[in-house]
Amino acid sequence: MHIRRVPFDHPDAVKLNDEVQAEYHERYGDGGDATPLDPSDFRPPNGVYLIAYDEADRPVATGGWRSQDENDEGNEDGDAELKRMYVIKELRGRGLARRMLAALEDDARAAGRIRMVLETGTRQPEAIALYTSSGYEPCTKFGYYRFYESSRCYAKAL
Repeated sequence: MHIRRVPFDHPDAVKLNDEVQAEYHERYGDGGDATPLDPSDFRPPNGVYLIAYDEADRPVATGGWRSQDENDEGNEDGDAELKRMYVIKELRGRGLARRMLAALEDDARAAGRIRMVLETGTRQPEAIALYTSSGYEPCTKFGYYRFYESSRCYAKAL
């Protein structure tokens, strides 16, 4: 597997984002993640978007982070918000998400961010297990879904 930086609106990123949105719809029964995102959110040095490719150059995992500073949605200065972590179904359980998470943390740290934050939901127990086993701890809710009962927010010092 090799990881590449790509724009958030790269065709492979769009394809994987469509897949993750379909999975959110299956799990939550709504239209997917409605958090407003813009491709410019993921342009260095204010963020990054990564795709992991397999040996056949097929996109198999994705994730990004975007800078956040203190705002009215609960973020704090120095936050890097994790977004769109996803591994295709047939390759789950092989450590790809953990490798992607480590790459994103390293990149955010190198960009001067001091804390990685994320929001997930109660119908994503695999994600919660990944994050808590990677050192993330519950934090004050932030972001678009901060008032939803099913929302869970986590943070980790970088």
